[in-house]
Amino acid sequence: MTGALPGRVVPRALLLDFGSVISVSPFERHAQTERTLNLSPGSLTWLGPVDPDTDPLWLAMQRDEMSERDYWARRARELGELAGEPDWDVATMLARLRQPDPNQLVRPQMQRLIYAARDVGIRVGILSNEFELFYGADMAERIDVLQAMDAIIDATHTKILKPDPRAYALALDALSCRASEVLFVDDQFRNIAGAIRTGLQVQYFDLRDVPGNIAAVAARLQVSL
Repeated sequence: MTGALPGRVVPRALLLDFGSVISVSPFERHAQTERTLNLSPGSLTWLGPVDPDTDPLWLAMQRDEMSERDYWARRARELGELAGEPDWDVATMLARLRQPDPNQLVRPQMQRLIYAARDVGIRVGILSNEFELFYGADMAERIDVLQAMDAIIDATHTKILKPDPRAYALALDALSCRASEVLFVDDQFRNIAGAIRTGLQVQYFDLRDVPGNIAAVAARLQVSL
Protein backbone atom coordinates (compact mmCIF):
# COMPACT_ATOMS: atom_id res chain seq x y z
CA MET A 1 0.00 0.00 0.00
CA THR A 2 1.12 3.55 -0.62
CA GLY A 3 1.66 5.94 2.25
CA ALA A 4 -0.89 8.45 3.50
CA LEU A 5 -1.42 11.67 1.57
CA PRO A 6 0.66 14.61 2.83
CA GLY A 7 -0.91 16.09 5.94
CA ARG A 8 -3.31 13.18 6.43
CA VAL A 9 -2.91 10.94 9.47
CA VAL A 10 -3.14 7.21 8.83
CA PRO A 11 -6.30 6.31 10.77
CA ARG A 12 -5.93 4.58 14.13
CA ALA A 13 -9.64 3.74 14.13
CA LEU A 14 -12.41 2.92 11.67
CA LEU A 15 -15.95 4.11 12.46
CA LEU A 16 -18.72 2.56 10.37
CA ASP A 17 -22.40 3.00 9.82
CA PHE A 18 -24.18 -0.35 9.99
CA GLY A 19 -27.09 -0.21 7.55
CA SER A 20 -25.89 -0.22 3.92
CA VAL A 21 -22.20 -0.10 4.89
CA ILE A 22 -21.73 -3.31 6.89
CA SER A 23 -25.04 -4.80 5.81
CA VAL A 24 -26.47 -5.07 2.32
CA SER A 25 -29.02 -2.28 1.88
CA PRO A 26 -32.74 -2.83 1.29
CA PHE A 27 -32.30 -1.02 -2.05
CA GLU A 28 -29.99 -3.80 -3.24
CA ARG A 29 -32.42 -6.51 -2.10
CA HIS A 30 -35.53 -5.44 -4.01
CA ALA A 31 -35.70 -8.61 -6.13
CA GLN A 32 -35.45 -10.79 -3.02
CA THR A 33 -38.05 -8.66 -1.22
CA GLU A 34 -40.46 -9.01 -4.13
CA ARG A 35 -40.05 -12.79 -4.02
CA THR A 36 -40.52 -12.91 -0.24
CA LEU A 37 -43.70 -10.83 -0.37
CA ASN A 38 -45.04 -12.47 -3.57
CA LEU A 39 -44.91 -9.18 -5.48
CA SER A 40 -44.56 -8.92 -9.23
CA PRO A 41 -40.96 -8.43 -10.39
CA GLY A 42 -40.18 -4.76 -10.73
CA SER A 43 -42.85 -3.67 -8.23
CA LEU A 44 -40.29 -1.83 -6.10
CA THR A 45 -38.81 1.04 -8.06
CA TRP A 46 -37.42 3.34 -5.34
CA LEU A 47 -33.64 3.03 -5.21
CA GLY A 48 -32.50 5.69 -2.73
CA PRO A 49 -28.81 6.50 -3.15
CA VAL A 50 -28.41 3.96 -5.95
CA ASP A 51 -30.58 6.15 -8.22
CA PRO A 52 -31.95 9.17 -6.30
CA ASP A 53 -34.15 10.31 -9.19
CA THR A 54 -36.33 7.21 -8.65
CA ASP A 55 -36.97 8.11 -5.02
CA PRO A 56 -38.57 11.49 -4.17
CA LEU A 57 -38.77 10.51 -0.49
CA TRP A 58 -35.02 9.92 -0.40
CA LEU A 59 -34.40 13.30 -1.98
CA ALA A 60 -36.70 14.91 0.60
CA MET A 61 -34.70 13.28 3.37
CA GLN A 62 -31.46 14.59 1.89
CA ARG A 63 -32.99 18.08 1.99
CA ASP A 64 -33.74 17.53 5.72
CA GLU A 65 -37.47 17.67 5.05
CA MET A 66 -37.88 14.35 6.85
CA SER A 67 -35.71 12.19 9.10
CA GLU A 68 -34.17 8.86 8.14
CA ARG A 69 -36.50 7.17 10.62
CA ASP A 70 -39.49 8.83 8.95
CA TYR A 71 -38.25 7.71 5.54
CA TRP A 72 -38.08 4.07 6.56
CA ALA A 73 -41.37 4.29 8.44
CA ARG A 74 -43.02 5.40 5.19
CA ARG A 75 -41.37 2.61 3.22
CA ALA A 76 -42.39 0.04 5.84
CA ARG A 77 -46.03 1.13 5.65
CA GLU A 78 -45.93 0.95 1.85
CA LEU A 79 -44.46 -2.55 1.85
CA GLY A 80 -46.99 -3.71 4.43
CA GLU A 81 -49.84 -2.43 2.27
CA LEU A 82 -48.41 -4.20 -0.79
CA ALA A 83 -48.19 -7.40 1.26
CA GLY A 84 -51.79 -7.01 2.45
CA GLU A 85 -50.68 -6.29 6.01
CA PRO A 86 -51.25 -2.60 6.74
CA ASP A 87 -49.64 -0.71 9.62
CA TRP A 88 -46.18 -2.25 9.38
CA ASP A 89 -43.46 -0.41 11.26
CA VAL A 90 -39.76 -0.70 10.42
CA ALA A 91 -39.12 -3.49 12.93
CA THR A 92 -42.00 -5.51 11.43
CA MET A 93 -40.69 -4.94 7.91
CA LEU A 94 -37.17 -6.06 8.79
CA ALA A 95 -38.47 -9.07 10.71
CA ARG A 96 -40.55 -10.17 7.72
CA LEU A 97 -37.66 -9.72 5.30
CA ARG A 98 -34.91 -11.04 7.57
CA GLN A 99 -32.82 -14.04 6.59
CA PRO A 100 -32.82 -16.97 9.03
CA ASP A 101 -29.14 -16.26 9.62
CA PRO A 102 -28.55 -12.47 9.94
CA ASN A 103 -24.90 -13.00 9.02
CA GLN A 104 -26.14 -13.41 5.44
CA LEU A 105 -26.90 -9.68 5.42
CA VAL A 106 -23.28 -8.75 6.12
CA ARG A 107 -21.14 -7.78 3.13
CA PRO A 108 -18.36 -10.43 2.98
CA GLN A 109 -15.82 -7.88 1.69
CA MET A 110 -16.62 -5.51 4.55
CA GLN A 111 -16.30 -8.32 7.07
CA ARG A 112 -12.85 -9.14 5.69
CA LEU A 113 -11.89 -5.47 5.90
CA ILE A 114 -12.97 -5.23 9.54
CA TYR A 115 -10.96 -8.31 10.51
CA ALA A 116 -7.94 -7.09 8.53
CA ALA A 117 -8.09 -3.74 10.31
CA ARG A 118 -8.31 -5.39 13.71
CA ASP A 119 -5.35 -7.65 12.83
CA VAL A 120 -3.06 -4.62 12.43
CA GLY A 121 -4.28 -2.91 15.60
CA ILE A 122 -6.87 -0.53 14.15
CA ARG A 123 -9.82 0.00 16.46
CA VAL A 124 -13.24 -0.50 14.85
CA GLY A 125 -16.60 0.85 15.94
CA ILE A 126 -20.16 1.39 14.75
CA LEU A 127 -22.07 4.66 14.90
CA SER A 128 -25.72 3.95 14.09
CA ASN A 129 -28.86 6.01 14.36
CA GLU A 130 -31.19 3.07 14.90
CA PHE A 131 -29.49 -0.32 15.07
CA GLU A 132 -31.48 -1.83 17.94
CA LEU A 133 -34.62 0.15 17.12
CA PHE A 134 -34.76 -1.40 13.65
CA TYR A 135 -33.16 -4.81 14.18
CA GLY A 136 -34.06 -5.77 17.75
CA ALA A 137 -32.23 -6.12 21.04
CA ASP A 138 -30.72 -9.54 20.31
CA MET A 139 -29.37 -8.86 16.82
CA ALA A 140 -25.91 -7.64 17.82
CA GLU A 141 -25.26 -10.98 19.54
CA ARG A 142 -26.29 -12.93 16.42
CA ILE A 143 -24.02 -11.18 13.91
CA ASP A 144 -20.50 -12.59 14.09
CA VAL A 145 -18.56 -9.55 12.88
CA LEU A 146 -20.13 -7.34 15.53
CA GLN A 147 -18.27 -9.33 18.17
CA ALA A 148 -15.08 -7.76 16.79
CA MET A 149 -16.25 -4.20 17.53
CA ASP A 150 -14.42 -2.07 20.06
CA ALA A 151 -17.50 0.13 20.42
CA ILE A 152 -21.12 0.26 19.24
CA ILE A 153 -22.75 3.66 19.64
CA ASP A 154 -26.47 3.38 18.93
CA ALA A 155 -28.84 6.36 19.02
CA THR A 156 -31.59 3.92 20.02
CA HIS A 157 -30.05 4.37 23.48
CA THR A 158 -28.12 7.65 23.31
CA LYS A 159 -31.02 9.53 21.62
CA ILE A 160 -28.39 11.57 19.74
CA LEU A 161 -28.60 11.05 15.98
CA LYS A 162 -26.02 11.76 13.30
CA PRO A 163 -25.23 14.41 12.09
CA ASP A 164 -25.41 15.94 15.58
CA PRO A 165 -21.76 16.59 16.57
CA ARG A 166 -22.43 15.01 19.96
CA ALA A 167 -22.98 11.63 18.26
CA TYR A 168 -19.47 11.68 16.78
CA ALA A 169 -18.05 12.88 20.10
CA LEU A 170 -19.54 9.84 21.84
CA ALA A 171 -17.89 7.56 19.30
CA LEU A 172 -14.52 9.29 19.68
CA ASP A 173 -14.68 8.84 23.44
CA ALA A 174 -15.57 5.16 23.05
CA LEU A 175 -12.67 4.61 20.64
CA SER A 176 -10.24 6.71 22.73
CA CYS A 177 -9.11 8.58 19.63
CA ARG A 178 -8.86 12.14 18.39
CA ALA A 179 -11.14 13.10 15.52
CA SER A 180 -8.24 13.36 13.07
CA GLU A 181 -7.26 9.74 13.83
CA VAL A 182 -10.63 8.24 12.88
CA LEU A 183 -11.92 7.33 9.41
CA PHE A 184 -15.72 7.54 9.30
CA VAL A 185 -17.66 5.66 6.60
CA ASP A 186 -21.33 6.33 5.87
CA ASP A 187 -23.69 6.15 2.89
CA GLN A 188 -25.41 9.47 3.58
CA PHE A 189 -23.90 12.80 2.60
CA ARG A 190 -25.39 14.68 5.53
CA ASN A 191 -23.76 12.29 8.00
CA ILE A 192 -20.47 12.67 6.13
CA ALA A 193 -20.83 16.45 6.36
CA GLY A 194 -21.44 16.19 10.10
CA ALA A 195 -18.28 14.12 10.51
CA ILE A 196 -16.25 16.64 8.51
CA ARG A 197 -17.49 19.45 10.74
CA THR A 198 -16.36 17.39 13.74
CA GLY A 199 -12.89 16.92 12.25
CA LEU A 200 -13.02 13.22 11.33
CA GLN A 201 -11.54 11.76 8.19
CA VAL A 202 -14.35 10.55 5.94
CA GLN A 203 -15.12 8.13 3.13
CA TYR A 204 -18.52 8.37 1.45
CA PHE A 205 -19.85 4.85 0.84
CA ASP A 206 -21.36 4.97 -2.64
CA LEU A 207 -23.74 2.05 -3.17
CA ARG A 208 -23.18 2.29 -6.92
CA ASP A 209 -19.65 0.90 -6.46
CA VAL A 210 -19.45 -1.18 -3.29
CA PRO A 211 -16.22 -3.06 -4.18
CA GLY A 212 -14.50 0.18 -5.14
CA ASN A 213 -15.53 1.85 -1.90
CA ILE A 214 -14.28 -1.04 0.24
CA ALA A 215 -11.00 -1.01 -1.66
CA ALA A 216 -10.70 2.73 -1.04
CA VAL A 217 -11.25 2.29 2.71
CA ALA A 218 -8.61 -0.48 2.79
CA ALA A 219 -6.16 1.83 1.02
CA ARG A 220 -6.86 4.62 3.49
CA LEU A 221 -6.18 2.22 6.36
CA GLN A 222 -3.15 0.72 4.61
CA VAL A 223 -4.45 -2.84 5.02
CA SER A 224 -4.53 -5.65 2.48
CA LEU A 225 -7.66 -7.66 1.74
